[in-house]
Amino acid sequence: MTVVTAERITTAAQALAIAAELAADFARGAAERDHTRRLPHEELDQLSASGLLAITVPAAFGGADLPPSVVAEVFRILASADPNIAQVPHSHFVYLNLLRLAGTPAQQREYFGRVLAGARIANAQSERGGATVADIATTVRPVDGRFVVDGTKYYCTGSLFADVLAVLTRLDDPQGVSCLEPGEYVAFVAALEPGVRIVDDWDALGQRTTGSGTVEFDAVTVGADQLVARAAAVHAPTGYGAFAQLLHAAIDAGIARGALEAAAEFVRTQSRPWFEAEVARAADDPLVVQRFGELAVSVAAAEASLVVAGAAVDVAIRGTSAAGHTARPPAGQADAGGRADAGEHPDDAAGASIAVATAKVLADRAANEASAAIFEVGGTRSAAAGHRLDHFWRNARTHTLHDPVRWKYQHIGRAVLHDRPPPLHGVI
Repeated sequence: MTVVTAERITTAAQALAIAAELAADFARGAAERDHTRRLPHEELDQLSASGLLAITVPAAFGGADLPPSVVAEVFRILASADPNIAQVPHSHFVYLNLLRLAGTPAQQREYFGRVLAGARIANAQSERGGATVADIATTVRPVDGRFVVDGTKYYCTGSLFADVLAVLTRLDDPQGVSCLEPGEYVAFVAALEPGVRIVDDWDALGQRTTGSGTVEFDAVTVGADQLVARAAAVHAPTGYGAFAQLLHAAIDAGIARGALEAAAEFVRTQSRPWFEAEVARAADDPLVVQRFGELAVSVAAAEASLVVAGAAVDVAIRGTSAAGHTARPPAGQADAGGRADAGEHPDDAAGASIAVATAKVLADRAANEASAAIFEVGGTRSAAAGHRLDHFWRNARTHTLHDPVRWKYQHIGRAVLHDRPPPLHGVI
């Protein structure tokens, strides 16, 4: 349970400055936290207290209402220091966006208010038993005027640090007892609710301190006011998936930048030159210089593509130009009844998804290349366990398993060859 008093951030410049300040602090202990798997409870309380977790809360509810491009840059800055800490609030922002798109005014007031006070939301979304990750067995069913959630979720990033769990369910109501439409619902459940069991069993080779373990739900009771239908967000061109994927790309771009900077520092201060180079310092070896040039181009391309993608998602979600001026009525904004006016500008959403897919491909490539190249340019001594340089590659390799880029290429290629928009789901 978060016990902090959160500051209020009001501008993009303020958000980025605070992110940079926190990143400098988080970077100092990142490698050791990873090595010992010390969960970053204190660091996440700092993050909550900073106000950064509330920067997308709409202005009507007291938030800064900052656009996706700014959120992505915050994630990139944090991930360059500690991608574990950066990944923890990923679902937090995704589900705030769901509330913005599909929540009722009462739900928005409730959960936006909690987040402004410092609360954290984590996901309970993925499952293992189905034929694919898209199959959802967890159910929400009507019982005596309320609803009951049953099921088991895996890869629940941030759950160990959460105040609220966003649980992806499917409605089990064959008799039509409730007034809910058939489909998938996200249940917003207190992490300490009776029947909720959060298990610290995450054992991946990288991203070791993200709290991405198992969560079990055994007859957890919720009210209708805790249920949000996903359809308005994911079955219309709202930019919902593009926003979620933009943040993943930002994490990978951050890992790439962090790895490149760590490699340069090691070569400048620790590495010896290869004798055939006939130079006194490893940093003057022309082949090492060449390799750093190649890596720098790869990382810069990922960062530039992230900026382009962020601007495209801004337009898709906010209906604004890159300069921040209103270009058209906002697509996907909640109307007076709290429901999203989604699908008004589908071309914007499709373009955003393709731009984000491109950024994800480049960030994936840069993160894995730069984190592996640390050892290539650093030489034999860079492999010593005490330097802890392996955490960059392990984090990159683990995080980039999210949403395979081979399917990003497919959607990009179909858009180019057939002018076909990407599918409407939460991972493109």
